Amino acid sequence: MHDVNLPIPFGWFPVAYSKELKIGEVKPNFLFNEHQVLFRTESGEAKLMEAFCPHLGAHLAHGGKVVGERIACPFHAWELDGEGIVKHIPYAKAIPPKARTGSCLHSYPVQERNQMIFAWYHPRRIAPTFDLEDIPEFSDPEWSELETYEWEVNSPIQEMGENAVDIAHFVYVHSASHMPNAKINLHGHKRVTEMVTEAIKIDEHGNVDVSKTEDSYLISRNWGPGVSSQVFDRAFKTVMMGTMAPITAARMKLRFAFTKLKGLASPFDALTNGLIAEVVRQVGHDMVIWENKTYRDEPILCDGDGPIAKYRRWFSQFYDDGQDHVPLRLAS
Repeated sequence: MHDVNLPIPFGWFPVAYSKELKIGEVKPNFLFNEHQVLFRTESGEAKLMEAFCPHLGAHLAHGGKVVGERIACPFHAWELDGEGIVKHIPYAKAIPPKARTGSCLHSYPVQERNQMIFAWYHPRRIAPTFDLEDIPEFSDPEWSELETYEWEVNSPIQEMGENAVDIAHFVYVHSASHMPNAKINLHGHKRVTEMVTEAIKIDEHGNVDVSKTEDSYLISRNWGPGVSSQVFDRAFKTVMMGTMAPITAARMKLRFAFTKLKGLASPFDALTNGLIAEVVRQVGHDMVIWENKTYRDEPILCDGDGPIAKYRRWFSQFYDDGQDHVPLRLAS
């Protein structure tokens, strides 16, 4: 990516899959151009904080240990709770006054939903202004364990997310046989794209008839800049969660997690696996574009492009404008 001057947007962003963080485990993390410590307390809560101890700056994730609901620094065993407040210094008679005034380290608001740990980022540490939503299939026992993929991409999130409204690229990058018919709604912090494309006919037994076509349906949703879902619905149904996390302003981690119905008949299971493989393969097509393009502030657009300008206006709400907005009160 060249000549990009887009800031890191605020919103909910993925940190790790829930199963990747066991009780008592401590891990280093780097997102938002910041070093963090990720840990799970003994009661099972996931916490994400600034990484460096307020005492003498040791990285809490490199040798730090969970002690109940706190993390102990590997250097001098200072204990901080999940809010970044110093709670115990084993060799001191009293906690210094400067450490008694509140949080010494920033603690990111965290949610665990859809089998993933999400953290709220805002450059001015403002509390969450919108919430995430559940993807029903991700908690349904009738649906499979997640099949996951991830990439690191030299691209800001806005550029990658723009693909969801760039209808023409599905033909010229992803070899769709016809221009998709798409209805795109941008409202508040949400984006919904309903897309219909032509695909080879599949009958109720899973037989493929290359001489005929049928409608293939895709419903894609975003909750802010970092979390999306895609529902592929034909004779078989596949659900995907796509998440995007800014490592820096110009580099991001992209994750795809797929689930499918358990116990599918063999032909439909094979078709589902083929769809997943194709979606993953096509990321490589996008990567070549993302990593070698520049960002045009004022692109020359045509009537077949899709609502790219409207999308950019929608996305701009996630860049900090210096104005305070009403924080969201999250359910406990």
